Amino acid sequence: MAGNRGNPVNLVNMEAVDKVHGTRTLLDAVSLGVSEADKIGVVGRNGDGKTTLIKVLARQEEPDAGRVTHAGGLRLGVLTQHDSLDPQATVRHEVVGDMADHEWAGVARIRDVLTGLFGGLDMPGFPQGLDTVIGPLSGGERRRIALAKLLIAEQDLIVLDEPTNHLDVEGISWLAGHLRARRSALVCVTHDRWFLDQVATRMWDVQRGSVHEYEGGYSDYVFARAERERIAAQEETKRQNLMRKELAWLRRGAPARTSKPRFRIEAANALIEGEPPPRDSQELMRFANSRLGKTVFELADVTVQAGPKVLLKHLTWQLGPGDRIGLVGVNGAGKTSLLRALADTARTGGEQASPLVTEGRIKVGKTVKLAYLSQEVAELEPTLRVLEAVEAVRSRIDLGKGREMTASQLCERFGFAKEKQWTPVGDLSGGERRRLQILRLLMDEPNVLFLDEPTNDLDIETLTQLEDLLDGWPGSLVVISHDRYFVERTTDRVLALLGDATLRMLPRGIDEYLERRARMEARAAAATPAAAPEQTAVEQPAASAKSPAKPAGLSRAAQKEMQRIERQVEKAEQREATLHAELAEHATDFERVAELDAELREVREKREELEMRWLELADTEGA
Repeated sequence: MAGNRGNPVNLVNMEAVDKVHGTRTLLDAVSLGVSEADKIGVVGRNGDGKTTLIKVLARQEEPDAGRVTHAGGLRLGVLTQHDSLDPQATVRHEVVGDMADHEWAGVARIRDVLTGLFGGLDMPGFPQGLDTVIGPLSGGERRRIALAKLLIAEQDLIVLDEPTNHLDVEGISWLAGHLRARRSALVCVTHDRWFLDQVATRMWDVQRGSVHEYEGGYSDYVFARAERERIAAQEETKRQNLMRKELAWLRRGAPARTSKPRFRIEAANALIEGEPPPRDSQELMRFANSRLGKTVFELADVTVQAGPKVLLKHLTWQLGPGDRIGLVGVNGAGKTSLLRALADTARTGGEQASPLVTEGRIKVGKTVKLAYLSQEVAELEPTLRVLEAVEAVRSRIDLGKGREMTASQLCERFGFAKEKQWTPVGDLSGGERRRLQILRLLMDEPNVLFLDEPTNDLDIETLTQLEDLLDGWPGSLVVISHDRYFVERTTDRVLALLGDATLRMLPRGIDEYLERRARMEARAAAATPAAAPEQTAVEQPAASAKSPAKPAGLSRAAQKEMQRIERQVEKAEQREATLHAELAEHATDFERVAELDAELREVREKREELEMRWLELADTEGA
């Protein structure tokens, strides 16, 4: 479906589309188009119709009025919130179908997708790799499989509903790069603002039945919407101020938080003139010290273990008053376990260690009042009203400096309008329950806050409200999140768990984390000789230098040289094994790691040369 570069082909048209659910109008006379060059991000509050919009666009739902037309022969791929995978099938059957191993392993896109989404062609983390049956897998694992299946196919248009859910920071970074490089057009609903800035060239904002279009990514959308609201909606001053505050943060940060800054600089600077920084860090630190004293959490020679797996070994670290920490790391490295170990110890006032702590000691400050938002949504009495659930904790919250807010006012800040505050908890959506869980935590006026994946199920508008509230919150904060934007927006320092049982500070934040992970992956790849493209991850060359099958008819000289090569290859493999052991032993000594890594590359290159020479001799003499 190639169009010429100056006149891209129109793939989908929506003309005067209406869609009503119950008594709610979700789409009201909406007219939109998607061209082959478009990469469109879709944002809006939960319940305003984002998912309905893309279902109608993809013809998964019929409009009540108007029409949707697709270009002839359109190849359309759709990722919904609920997959249609066969639970009886294997991953192999769903992702690569009937292709033989040597066929799919020779396709660069398939190798790229499997490595990017699952960490390798052998799918580490799945019990039987590609032959794992889908039925028993978790929702997150099934969703990654559905995404892989879609991305491997050739498409003219890809429609994705929350594709970053269940992906870690590395997976999201890979997906952004993959979608940027694809020629397919894209329509994507997501609350991940960093992802939108990396991928989107246009934005659709779904609001109360209408869809407003903006050019550029999320940063440009924030500017354009703030300017539009300033001009057209004076009564929306509160929302405009939030947008201005976020815009000020975007403009002060690393080049507009996007690889392609497209702000109209003069207009943006005029809009944020006089806007203070999001947080007065010194003032917050003074307030935190007065509430917390000198000690919050002190860890001395602590080892954290979950079952037989040691997650952190001999960790000495201090969380101080007013510290705002972002915690990132590979899945299973121990991020959640570390927070649980601290929370368990805090519950006993430091008198009793967490069962996760097998060595060392955790000291807890006497004044610590901890609130811990876990990934699980706390169950509440379903007949309880929203406002009642919040007031059950406290009716007012002290924001410091003589400011306070009632439970009802805080509910409004988090998207529960007056009428919604009387909705029974049992009637709330997953995102609304998540919002209520955060509300109840904040109403208890903690001075230490642990947030484990707080952005799950929250729309962008609610996230900006939460960020604004945290800007003035005086206390110690630790955030675990795959939402890079939220981590950078709410914290001052980033610490990483890289899977080697240590905790490291990253001065350059998540960029440095991704660089380190890429180096670790490269070292791991260097340790395992890659199969040739026509071979699979499982199959090995028929003639390997380690256990060669020498062809008949070799000359005596060739046989002697091949035997000498085999001995040298064996020595090289032994040296590689030694170097890997030394790399693990000196993992925190970066100078030593660099030296060992350089030697490992040399040894591996030499071994590959020897193996190639062995194969040349075998081919020449056996011909």
